Parts: sequence; C-alpha cells; structure tokens
Amino acid sequence: MNKKLLATAVFAFAIFALKAEIKLPSIFTDNLILQQESSPSIWGWAVAKSEVTVTTSWNSKTYTTKADRDGKWKLKVETIKYGGPYTITISDGTPVTIKNVLLGEVWLCGGQSNMEMPMKGFSGQPVDGSNMAILKSKNPTIRLITVPRKSTTDAQDNFEGKWEEANPETVSNFSATGYFFGRLLEEMIDVPIGLISVNYGGSCIQAWMSRETSVPFGDTSLPDTDADIKVPNRTPTTLFYGMLNPVIGYGIRGAIWYQGETNYEEADKYVELFPTMVKEWRNLWNVDEFPFYYCQIAPFDYSIYHKTDWKEKYNSAYLREAQLKCTELIPNSAMAVLMDCANATSIHPSEKNIAGERLALIALAKTYNMTGFGYASPVYKSMEISGSTVTISFDNVPNGITSYDEEITTFEIAGENKVFYPATVWKRNKSVVLSSPQVKEPVAVRYAFKDAVKGQLFSTEGLPLSSFRTDDW
Repeated sequence: MNKKLLATAVFAFAIFALKAEIKLPSIFTDNLILQQESSPSIWGWAVAKSEVTVTTSWNSKTYTTKADRDGKWKLKVETIKYGGPYTITISDGTPVTIKNVLLGEVWLCGGQSNMEMPMKGFSGQPVDGSNMAILKSKNPTIRLITVPRKSTTDAQDNFEGKWEEANPETVSNFSATGYFFGRLLEEMIDVPIGLISVNYGGSCIQAWMSRETSVPFGDTSLPDTDADIKVPNRTPTTLFYGMLNPVIGYGIRGAIWYQGETNYEEADKYVELFPTMVKEWRNLWNVDEFPFYYCQIAPFDYSIYHKTDWKEKYNSAYLREAQLKCTELIPNSAMAVLMDCANATSIHPSEKNIAGERLALIALAKTYNMTGFGYASPVYKSMEISGSTVTISFDNVPNGITSYDEEITTFEIAGENKVFYPATVWKRNKSVVLSSPQVKEPVAVRYAFKDAVKGQLFSTEGLPLSSFRTDDW
C-alpha cells in the first residue's frame, strides 16, 4: 500500500472510530432487570474521553459522565419501585437503547455443580419435577442470565451471554436451584425477579476469591495474573477473574450459594475461607451487608474417592459443621439444611426444588419480612446429662419436632473414652432423650455425623435438623 492510500485508510478508520457506537457488556442487554429502589451502576465503553449520557425512561432523568482515555465509563442511576417495561438510552453521540427493561429484585446465584445443575438435569442425573416445571415456566417477569464457564487468571471484563425471559427453552438450561428459588420469590412477592447464574462444577471456594484474598490462606503458588491461560477450575482466583469479575457491581438484592463439596477435605479451613469470601464480595459490591443465603452440602459417600486411604477428616460431616458455624460468623446470612436430600451414590441430589425453595423461604422471611410460616431449620440448643441419659434440646422448633413416626437411629453417645455407640432415642415435643447400655456416663453426643446418612429429625414445618456434635474431638 502506498503512502497516500495508507493515509486515506488511517483517516477513514479515525472517522469510523469517532462515530463508533457505545459498546455495552453482556450484563446490559435487552430484557435485563435492574434492582428496584436503589442506585445501580451502568458501565461500558465509548470513544475515549467522550461525554456519555444515560437516560432512563422510568423517571425521564439523564445522567452524564466522561469516558476515560481507554474509553471506559461508569455511572450510577436511580431506580424507582418495581415495574416496566422501560428503556435505557446510552449515547456518546450515537445512541444505543436497551429495551424491555424491568425494575425488580435481582439475585446472584453462585457455587459449583449443585448450583450449576440445570433444570433439565445432567446426563443421567435428573431434577425432580423439572419436566413439568419447565413446561409451565413461561413468565416474562422472571429474567435469567448465565455467565459461561471460564477459568483464567486474566481478569475478564465481559462474557458471552444475554438476559432472557423465562420460558421452556431458557429455563431448561438454567440453574435448577436458582430457578426454583426465583420462581417462589416471584410468586409470593409479585415483583419481577432477575437471576444471574455464576457457577462452575467442581470448583473450590478459593477459586471465587481474588489473589489478594487467597494468598493469606497459604495459596501462594498462584499463576501469573497477567497470563490469559487455561487453568484448572480448582486453582485459586481463576473463577473470580474469569467469571465473577464481569458482573461485580451490578445492582443486586443479595446472593444465594451452593458450594462446598470440593472443599470437603478442609473443613477447618473452610470456616475461615467462606466468611472471608463473603466479606470480599460485599466490599466489592459496596452494598452494605447484602443477604447471603446458602445451602449446606447434602450427605454423600466421599469414601469412593479414597478407597484405600480413607481418613476421618474426609467425613463430609465436618464440612457441614463448618457451614453451620458460618451462620454465626457471616452477618445477614442463613443456611438451608439438606439432610433429607442425601444420596450416597450421587453427589448431585435430584431434589433441587427443595434446595431452591428452602433458600426462598429464608429470603421471604429475612429479606422480605413475610411471616406465618417456617423457614429456619432446628438447631442444637443444649445438652443436659442425668446419670446415664442425655437430653438434647433444640431452637427453631416453635411447634415441636417430628420424625414422621419413623424410628430415630442416627444419634450416638460416648463417654470419656471417646468411643461412640448408637443411642436409643425417646422423642419429646422439643427435645430428645438418649441412652446406650454401652455408655454408663455419657459426655458427648453426635447426630447424623457421618458422610452418607439421611436426616431423621425435622421441625413440624418439615425442615430438617443439621448434623451436629457436642464434642470437639
């Protein structure tokens, strides 16, 4: 190419660049839902140093900011009470309009495969009741978006995806736990619901934390954060940068979480990692202490991964115990217990409707202040020893406990020798009395404290008691 042609090409490119339209990340597409009655951020790219205006049709307000030298811009808008559809028009000279926008309640759905598991199920692994739920799922006031899998140490600012209205095609591929959660919320509060699915099967919690947050926990052999390389999804930071980063700051009401199976071998560490991750997310979103509700992992036979070298620490009851402790360590949090969803041979319980709806019960009570129903599982309250018997009392049982007339065989008691024996159980209204002929002077009790065991004790509202222990052996 001669110099004259080259100059012409450069000039033409410059003119094109000046006329370039606003570019928006995939989190801002038609059909999106913005968090109502808040100040959510909107961001994107424009001509470097150009003035960018954002006009919102629900209040006819225009907001202005200036793109930086790389063309990046970000500003906050004000939203009103739920409703729509509305439009958002963004311009740096050439306008782009986001259509069919609703204002409502937005929730982030995160975790590993049990949150990722779609409504249609995994191959050969079904979701209970999903086919009819999918068939009846058409609902323009439920909106869904999924961040695709990406494990990398190079911080991403976008992803391939878009907001879609709920219908059989979109719902079948969306997180089952997330959808059942959102469906019940929408039904009960009659407000548009937006669900952002950000999860990756097999991921460890460290993968969802930044480099700065991970290092103090000993995860120091992290890859170069400047390298856009494919790395395992169990590598610390990789999903934080590959999947979470593009949606950080998008206006949300709160988050639901279903993860922990990959960390079952490090329960002592999880009780520190989980609260730290939640704190970091809240700091990055800068939305006070937004609600964070999560599922306790369901019992499963993890010994299949350790056929020749099984160790007590592999017992996933310790991880369930760590998650239970985190309800006291994480402000504005709560846990959905899934002891009745146990499946010794499948790490993916089919009862995703139970998982999602129990999370929704928590949100309806704690976030939306609805009353008159049970939402919190029974929890261990106290132990009273009298001779050879032990009385265990519970909280969160206003109407008593039940075993649905089944024999309770999952309690164990031990004496000073630390050997546990099966206990005979007498159920009372809000407590149980335990004894064993092998333990004359009991000092400790455990309930369902095994890898693969099904819960047998519930509140009268049908919410299961978590596995627990009174010892620290």
